[in-house]
Amino acid sequence: MSQTSPSAALPAATQRRWWTLTTVALAQLMVVLDSTVVNIALPAAQRDLGFTNGERQWIVTAYSLAFGSLLLLGGRLSDLWGRKRTFIIGLVGFALASALGGAAGSFGMLVFARALQGAFGALLAPTALAVLTTTFTVAKERARAFGVFGAIAGAGGAIGLLLGGVLTEKLDWRWNLYINVVIAVVAVVGALVFVTNVPRQGPRPRLDVPGTVLVSAALFSLVYGFSNAESDGWASGLTWGFLVAAGVLLIAFVLWQRRAPHALLPLHIVLDRNRGASYASVTIAGAGMFGIFLFVTYYLQTSLGYTPIKTGLSFLPMIGMLVLAAQVSTNILVPRLGPKIMVPFGMALGATGMLILTRLGTDSHYATNILPALLVLGLGMGSMMPASIQTATLGVDRGHAGVASAMVNTSQQVGGSIGTALLNTLAATAAASYVTTHLPDAVTAADKASVAAQAAVHSYATAYWYGAAFFVVGGVLAALLFRTKRDTAARAVAATATEPATTGETLLAEPVVAH
Repeated sequence: MSQTSPSAALPAATQRRWWTLTTVALAQLMVVLDSTVVNIALPAAQRDLGFTNGERQWIVTAYSLAFGSLLLLGGRLSDLWGRKRTFIIGLVGFALASALGGAAGSFGMLVFARALQGAFGALLAPTALAVLTTTFTVAKERARAFGVFGAIAGAGGAIGLLLGGVLTEKLDWRWNLYINVVIAVVAVVGALVFVTNVPRQGPRPRLDVPGTVLVSAALFSLVYGFSNAESDGWASGLTWGFLVAAGVLLIAFVLWQRRAPHALLPLHIVLDRNRGASYASVTIAGAGMFGIFLFVTYYLQTSLGYTPIKTGLSFLPMIGMLVLAAQVSTNILVPRLGPKIMVPFGMALGATGMLILTRLGTDSHYATNILPALLVLGLGMGSMMPASIQTATLGVDRGHAGVASAMVNTSQQVGGSIGTALLNTLAATAAASYVTTHLPDAVTAADKASVAAQAAVHSYATAYWYGAAFFVVGGVLAALLFRTKRDTAARAVAATATEPATTGETLLAEPVVAH
């Protein structure tokens, strides 16, 4: 009778962890790309279902509202129900909502399906990251895993643009939703086979109902306010009403969390300097990335006349650079330099890429004018995102891994909503001002068309300038807030001395990774 030695069992356990990563990566890709994959399909869906230009924004907004406002609740539910169960429920629910949207015969049904997608995405996204956090506890493996996860988080939007173009042109707009069913089926099988349940330590936690209501309403108001600013402008009373309400609700949420017996978001999670800096960095990076995808996509299609597929292909070099940079960053640079150097470095590259884009004109060429900017931006995002995401969940108690992970997704979603609204409003104002200044000089129809084209390019450049400013501010904040590598390592050693490792309660921050 033969017995498997521990040394033989170790490779099998390691291989299982990497299959878990593949499963989690599929789920994360599905959630992230769904924020952009539908954008390219909107014109075809509008022709098919007959909704108006004013209504079409709700196809995007319904998803972001549900997703952004329910993320913290989703993260907490994964702590309460268990990672594996919550992960599978999120996958199945997201697939069913996607199938409903693909089969929608009316505008209302499509909006409802998109909101349902957002709700299940809010359950799935933080759970996927929490599974990763509790699966990879060895420093070197954790770095690799978060490198892959960070690359997907950064590149998912660009992949969505490419996939949306291919599906819309070659099949039908409905396949932008049906494709999620295919991905989800594969991910569910992977979850059933490879994802393991981590035993709960201590008593079962309870759900903080008042905190859940307060933060969900606050995030809903925040996302809705900025979405409304994008469509109705900053002079709208509705815009400011929701933004003020969001501020009041967030203050009330923080005050409640200070005294709640079962806090939804224990304040020590976000008040830790490294984690707070990570959440701020992800927020600013999200704002910049959404701006890149939005305005570069418009420029390629409207100014240069690219097809949806060609537009998506144009982002591939950026994706390749991002994935490469993410792997080099997490496996080589972050362990040696730490996020205090890597995140500001990535932010500086992001600002540089934005500044290169400000030089685009109506006759610019992809290879000489656009490609260099995309490569620099990919390098920047690949340098900052994995370091930020890894640090945001490092050292968190297992019982709070879900809600800490949810904060990463919340930061990216809120950043994207704020960035899109701000940059789009600034761009629209710049375009209107340009037309007002130059249109009186236009005599012929061709002159007027030229002014309109120049106004569009000018508006994009304005957005890129402000996007560069976002990254500069983010770089300064990261440099000031992140602790030094030596300080973090010393704190990890002190924590190890006071917290016995045998309790299994804490994911210890190993000095080689915690910077």
